Order: sequence, then structure tokens, then C-alpha cells
Amino acid sequence: MYTETVTVLALIIAFVSVVWAVFTVQRVKKQILEMSDDLEDVKNGNGNRRILLETHELAAPLAYEINDIIMSYENRLSAYHKTEETNRQLMTSLSHDVRTPLTTLIGYLDAAHKGIVEGKERDSYIEIARRKAYDLKEYIDVLFDWFKLGSNEFSMNISTVDLTELTRNILVDWIPIFEDTRIAFTIDIPEQPFRVKIDPDGYMRILNNLIQNVIAHSHADKIGIFLSGQGGNIKILLRDNGVGIDKEDLKHIFERLYKCDKGRSEKGSGLGLSIVQQLVEKLNGTITADSVPGKGTIFTLLLPLTD
Repeated sequence: MYTETVTVLALIIAFVSVVWAVFTVQRVKKQILEMSDDLEDVKNGNGNRRILLETHELAAPLAYEINDIIMSYENRLSAYHKTEETNRQLMTSLSHDVRTPLTTLIGYLDAAHKGIVEGKERDSYIEIARRKAYDLKEYIDVLFDWFKLGSNEFSMNISTVDLTELTRNILVDWIPIFEDTRIAFTIDIPEQPFRVKIDPDGYMRILNNLIQNVIAHSHADKIGIFLSGQGGNIKILLRDNGVGIDKEDLKHIFERLYKCDKGRSEKGSGLGLSIVQQLVEKLNGTITADSVPGKGTIFTLLLPLTD
């Protein structure tokens, strides 16, 4: 009797197991078919489609992996479209920002060459053409840096340097420009050395772009550049008393091709501050900006000191 009971129980358990297995297989099969439909929808362009399963379902790990793949694909596609749109804007900007000064430059040189203007007026035309040529070179240099950074071809030659001495050497070349543009300047660099591991050329580009941004866009008549230690970093602070930047614009100033057009000059490529931020990141530093409209702007750059 006991043996018969055990046999019956075993048969019942086996039957239930088979039924459960069949049910589970059918359920998983249905879920896989639903996943297939979802993937077909994604293939047809619906990147927002997600596979929804409870965590206890057998197919849940597979569904979650597929969702991760779809999200990754969508993120890459979004980045591609953003880059494509940026490049389109850049080409439009390039056609205007290069052709316009180039046409003007040729006009001044042709007038001087053909004798349309003579004497002091001819000299004035040649001087204007010279400045236009430098403006054009500056624009092309910025554009070249941006393309190199975007394609990861911008090589860094990292070495340990005294940043105070390097900064002095860079600013020496700016003093005549400050005087020529009638910008009063205050420079405060400590005598003690601050040693950092950086690419000197990259740091020079950062500082030059920040100063050029003040001269070209802020309408400031005062600029201050200050170096000091801050914990394990050296702080480079650049301050101007220009028209400032609105709070809404301030959020976007390090974005590519972003131009503030409220009271600030429209001159420029919209790439300078984006290049600054990329270079600072490559040097393991940080840069922030604070501004009060009508009172000026402060850029704060932090670079880690060597041990």
C-alpha cells in the first residue's frame, strides 16, 4: 500500500512538472515572439520601444540586455545626429565667417594695388587689410584646433613646469595688446613656484583663448589675471568688467558654436570657449564661469599641483 502511494505521488509530481514545463516553455516562447516584434519595431525606427518583463520571468535577463543595447544604440545615434547638426552649422558659419572678411581683405588690397587710393589713405587700407588677415588667421587657427580635438588628433606633450613662470612668459606678449586696445590690466602672480604636469602649448592656448574672449566680446576696459594656490591645485582667475553674460547664456558658453548675442560682440567662431574646456579636461583640470550682467565675468581655472 505504501509503495503504491509513493508511486502515485511520483506520477502526480511528474505530471505536474511536465505541465509546468510545457506552460513555462509556451510562456517563454510567447515572450520571445513579443521581443521579436519589439525588435522589429526598433528596426523600423522606434528607438523608444522597451521590452517589459517582471524580474522573476526566465526571459527577464535577456530582455534587460536587449533594452540596454537599444538604449546604447539610441544614445550613439543621438550623438551622431548632434554631431552632424553641429558640423552643418559649422560649415554654414565657416562660409560666412571666412568669405566675408576674405572678400573685404581682397577689396582693400585691390584698391591699394590698383592705385584707387594713394598716400596716407593707401597706408590706411593696407593696415586694415593686415588686421583683417590676422583676424582670419586667428579664426582658422581656432577652427583647426577644434577639428583636431574632435578627431582626437590633438597630441599632448605633458611635462612638469613652473606654471607661474610659464604664465609670465605668455602674458608678456599680451601687455602691448592691452595697451593698444586701452584695456587696463592687473596681473598678480606669486614669486613662489607652482609646479604642475601639463602640456605648455595646451595651457598657452587656454590662456590665450580666455584673454581673446575678453578682448573680442566683453567690451571691458579692465582685465585682471591672478594666480594662487588652492588646496592641491593652482587657481588661475581671469576677471573683466565688461557687459557680462546673462544667466541663461552662462549655462551654454562652453558649448560648441554657442554665441551670446545680448550686448556682446557677435565676432568669433563660437568655438573658443569649447576648445578651452576640452583642453582643460585633457589636463585633468576644471573651469567655471560666473558673471553679473553689466558688471563683468570671472573665469576660474583649477589645475592639480604635482606631489
